[in-house]
Amino acid sequence: LKLEMPTVNLDREVTILATVPVVVQSLKRCAVTWQKLISRVLEEQLEKVPQGDGPLAEICLWREKNATLSALTEQIKLPEVQKILEILQEAESKFTGDLQIVLNDLKKHHMEAQDSAKFLSTLERHLKNLSTGTGVDVISNTIPALLNALRLVWIMSRCYNKDERMVPFLERISWEISERVRRVVDLQTLFQQDIAAAKKRITEAKNTLEHWKKCYFTTCIQVEESGSKRYWKFDVKRLFEKTDYMVSICQDLYDIFQVTEELYNIFIPELTTVTENPKAIEKLWREVNVIISPMEDLTFDPFSMETAHDWAFVMEEFREDVTVEIVKQIFVQNLKDPPRYKNHPPVAGAISWSRSLSQRIHHTITRFQEEEELLASERGKEVKQIYLQVVKKMEEYEHQKYHQWRERTEQMIPLLLKDTLLSVTSATEEPVTTKKSVCFTLNFSPEILDIIIEAKYMEQLGLPVPEMARYVALQEDKYLRYTSKLKAMLDRYHKLMKMMNEAETKLLDHYVQELWRILKSGHKRLTWKSVGIGEFILQCTQTIGKLELLVQQIHNISEDISSKLQSIESTNLFKFPHSKNGDKRPGAKEFFDYVKCEQAKEVEQLVRKYSAIPQLLIEVERRVASTNSGKSPKLASYYAYWENRIYQVLTQLIVKNLQTFNATVVANVPLLEIEAVLSVPGIILQPTASEMEKMTVQSIQDCVEVTKHFVRWMHGTCIECPPQHVKADEVVTFSFYSDVSQSPLVIEQAVLITQNVHKLLASLSKYLNQWERYDLLWKSDKAAVLDRLAAEKPACVIFDEQMQLYMKIAQEVTQQPLIKDEQFIRLQLAPLASAVQENAKSWVMSLGKLLNELVREEFFSLRDEIQVGVFSL
Repeated sequence: LKLEMPTVNLDREVTILATVPVVVQSLKRCAVTWQKLISRVLEEQLEKVPQGDGPLAEICLWREKNATLSALTEQIKLPEVQKILEILQEAESKFTGDLQIVLNDLKKHHMEAQDSAKFLSTLERHLKNLSTGTGVDVISNTIPALLNALRLVWIMSRCYNKDERMVPFLERISWEISERVRRVVDLQTLFQQDIAAAKKRITEAKNTLEHWKKCYFTTCIQVEESGSKRYWKFDVKRLFEKTDYMVSICQDLYDIFQVTEELYNIFIPELTTVTENPKAIEKLWREVNVIISPMEDLTFDPFSMETAHDWAFVMEEFREDVTVEIVKQIFVQNLKDPPRYKNHPPVAGAISWSRSLSQRIHHTITRFQEEEELLASERGKEVKQIYLQVVKKMEEYEHQKYHQWRERTEQMIPLLLKDTLLSVTSATEEPVTTKKSVCFTLNFSPEILDIIIEAKYMEQLGLPVPEMARYVALQEDKYLRYTSKLKAMLDRYHKLMKMMNEAETKLLDHYVQELWRILKSGHKRLTWKSVGIGEFILQCTQTIGKLELLVQQIHNISEDISSKLQSIESTNLFKFPHSKNGDKRPGAKEFFDYVKCEQAKEVEQLVRKYSAIPQLLIEVERRVASTNSGKSPKLASYYAYWENRIYQVLTQLIVKNLQTFNATVVANVPLLEIEAVLSVPGIILQPTASEMEKMTVQSIQDCVEVTKHFVRWMHGTCIECPPQHVKADEVVTFSFYSDVSQSPLVIEQAVLITQNVHKLLASLSKYLNQWERYDLLWKSDKAAVLDRLAAEKPACVIFDEQMQLYMKIAQEVTQQPLIKDEQFIRLQLAPLASAVQENAKSWVMSLGKLLNELVREEFFSLRDEIQVGVFSL
């Protein structure tokens, strides 16, 4: 495509050369040659089309155009060519007009090719991924990026911003996507794969096609929202008609594999090991394979819209075959336990299920018959034969189910109606009071309701119902009303019996026996054919209501008594005095006297509460026996029950208080104090350990003797026993003391407290042993020691050592702790420390006095010697 250049010399000025005829003529011939060449090239380039259906072919085309037109354009820009054009323009402007038109066309088409090649190159990477990328996921990931790049091309390009350019290019992209999907869903290998893998490939292909369309419309919205006035208003049918059709084909293929999988799951390998006819299972398996085989041997491309009719025919045949086979397998597999609609009874439900399958298969065969071409095929004849066989089996199944139900119904109804209204867990004749676990139950067979429901549905199915079943069905409301009331009555009865404890059951024995007598008629005499059922229910309900009222009244009184006993049981019998003057604690005697005094106050309250209990029991007597004597024989066991409860409460009262006292003893909270005193020849506790243990035992005894104030009742009554004169001057009062004091629990706690106090006192005595190191102060014979020293007349330094020793002891004692807290006792050591100091000081004073006397004596002796010497001089 090289421009031919003239042979004339063009070194002179343009204006001069334009006046030389030879030069102008030569240049004109050359210009004509250029015009023809450029026109031919432009014509050829405009006629060129992409070599392929994909978008990359269009990019290649624009690159080729750009290369060709760029070569010509660059030559036109050469200085020599530009000078020739100027000379021709100067010489004959009319001639250069046609040439300029051609050059303008070249420039326009070159700019178009350059612009198109440049912008489409930005799409090349995405389009190559679309064309050759491995995996469907690459395609799905590429589509959004590709459309985003296309959106920018549409906005910025000067050529690809028109429908006539963008729509064909989008068509090529759509074609590329559909071709990739076609290669992924390769029918020649698809049916040879594992079903799960095939379903996955089809799903991925379908999702890719749908993703392409979804991303396109998303981009349309983005173009509109970008503010550009050039919206994407393209022909959607041109872009997506083919891909939408392929989506429907993918769905059909997925349905084929899904149905195939379900059919194969019906005939799992385990089924052949448990079925009675494994050969039949193998035959059915082969039939499933026959249904699928046409899909594997297609003679046309199902993704081609031109073969849509052929594919529709194949799918219709498949669906018909599958429907007949599936219905057949559902019927065979569920004969023994057919699925039922909600609330449908077993037999009528099974018949309804069989009929629904029959209607389904009948509907299918009817559609099959409408397509004569399908019915006339070999497979159509086979399907028709299967249909006739299955329908016959369904009719036999329905006939068998119905007649079995009818025979059983006619046999069972007379027997069921002979049942009594109630049954008991035990047929014993023992009274309820000694057989509290006996329960009445409603003796209404659920089979009666089953028969009623079956009868209703049988009539709906158009099947004749036996007269006895029809009679029972007409009585349904009455049976439901009776059973509801009987159940409510029995619930009240059992709830009432659970409300009563053993003592209350014995107390109300007469009332319970009367109720039992009425209930027995429902257990022994009345049946579901009796006419007195309503009257029986009314009588039972009224009797139960009266007994409920009486039990509630007794419970109210019992709660009042229990409240008083609870108050007694929770009484605190060990109230301790508060500390005086900060750290000052009461002495042991003061402590235990305070506890005893407080116990006496509490006893008055306890006795008052206890004395109110007989009046409450007399109220129970008035309601049950219509007397108020406090000694009714009917309440003898009830009196005994509450007297035993009182004993238990009093035992718990004493045990809990002793436990509290024991916890106080071992707690590290000092409540009383004792002193450590010097009582020559030793150190003792004040009070002594023996005295402390006696006071502790006496406090325990005082606590237990509280129960002496609770007088026992006379046998068979709730009246307190009067004092008994055993001897002329001895009166005995029967109280709970003798029983409570002998309780192992009480004895155990009493022993535990005394042991803990003994250990505590022993620990304190052991603590005092450290003071024994000062025992020389009081164990030594001071007079003898002083006489010996007076006789020996030691040096002053000896006296100094002795005096320093005793002064050190006196000083050391002041540094010792004066309080020892251990558990509930505070040991005061101040008296002991003071006595030790006094003894040490006494020794110092005695030694000083002796030293003074010895010094004086020595002084006077020395004075006398001096005087004798003076006189002798």
